[in-house]
Amino acid sequence: MTAYALAHLRPGTLNEQVLEYIERIQSTMDPFGGRFLVHGKEVEVLEGPFPGTLVMIGFPDLERARAWYASPAYQQILPLRADHVPGEVVLAEGVPADYDATATATALRTAAGL
Repeated sequence: MTAYALAHLRPGTLNEQVLEYIERIQSTMDPFGGRFLVHGKEVEVLEGPFPGTLVMIGFPDLERARAWYASPAYQQILPLRADHVPGEVVLAEGVPADYDATATATALRTAAGL
């Protein structure tokens, strides 16, 4: 199942370290099949506050996404970004092509006794 690394990066300081991080991150993702899906683009905020930007990286599965984040290559460059650009980073597993939200709602109703 496809998995995603999502980062909500808040406004920070653009400097040599951040630029080095951006220059080096792709090579840390390549061995794990990671590729940018969203990176460096303006976001259109429709609801709620959302200062900063969004980064989305796709991986073939959750195991490879976890392995990338924990890899020595990524951990080596992570402080270049994290020390200058704060934010939240999460991993999430995607849903199958035949996913049906109605079935999920039914299961939630049943579990909640509604």
